[in-house]
Amino acid sequence: MFKATKWILLPAVVALVAIGAGVGGATTSAAATIDARGPARVQLGSAGQFVILSKSGITNVPTSAITGNIGTSPITGAAMMGITCGQVTGTIYTVNAAGPPCRVIRPSMLTTAVLDMQTAYRDAAGRQHPKATELGAGEIGGLTIAPGLYKWGGSVLITTNVTLSGGPNDVWIFQIAGKLKEANGMRVILTGGARARNIFWQVAGVVSIGTTAHFHGVILAKTNISLKTGAVVNGRLFAQTAVTLQMNRVTQPPAAIGRGSNPSQPLRHGTGTGTGIDRSGPARASSVRRGRTRAVSR
Repeated sequence: MFKATKWILLPAVVALVAIGAGVGGATTSAAATIDARGPARVQLGSAGQFVILSKSGITNVPTSAITGNIGTSPITGAAMMGITCGQVTGTIYTVNAAGPPCRVIRPSMLTTAVLDMQTAYRDAAGRQHPKATELGAGEIGGLTIAPGLYKWGGSVLITTNVTLSGGPNDVWIFQIAGKLKEANGMRVILTGGARARNIFWQVAGVVSIGTTAHFHGVILAKTNISLKTGAVVNGRLFAQTAVTLQMNRVTQPPAAIGRGSNPSQPLRHGTGTGTGIDRSGPARASSVRRGRTRAVSR
């Protein structure tokens, strides 16, 4: 049964325990633990060095502005069409001497990165116990979505703005068996300190980001990713086929250091036990749909 309930977002809690002075006046402190709602992050491995990574090419209608490293493998640098050195604030990696003149040839590194990209896709696709399935019947425009794992057996549409509301360490994973399409001019909005680096869109079909649309998160695509004219992405584009750009701005989000803002601070995720409910969050895990709250009953 779904019951309407007020949705309360709890901010991430940081607990720091100090331990008294030891022998010789030395002081030590226990590592802080950062609470994070939602599933554990998808680890990107060496693919995390890239903002755009593709197996079969990157095509661009200039001029785009790309912040971060880009690469293609196993296809050669000749498949980077319309990409110029001046459009990339970062390094352009290729497997051979073809491609833009500023390219850096690193075939082994790219092979490993692509394998890690595929591993990340399988990881995201294999997560179990979703908080909700078929949310919005595939239309998530107009929703405010709490951290968690969400699953659809078909395609997902964003025809009006969608809001992801949570703290800076909270995680979203969206498992989409079909296509993902964001309509022209629409926005994925982050509130409450939510970060693009903690949002993962695992998509089996084609990903299409509409003209002048704004999008946040890491796209792990089984096929291709297409950005229409003027679309803006704060995140990463990882495609197991091709990426196509048209006068876009693509910016890599600040790197997560595995366990939060500091390697010594492990994230603790409350994913529930066998239910898919985020038990570290509010008493009732919920998502808001078009101004109304729907809660997952326990």
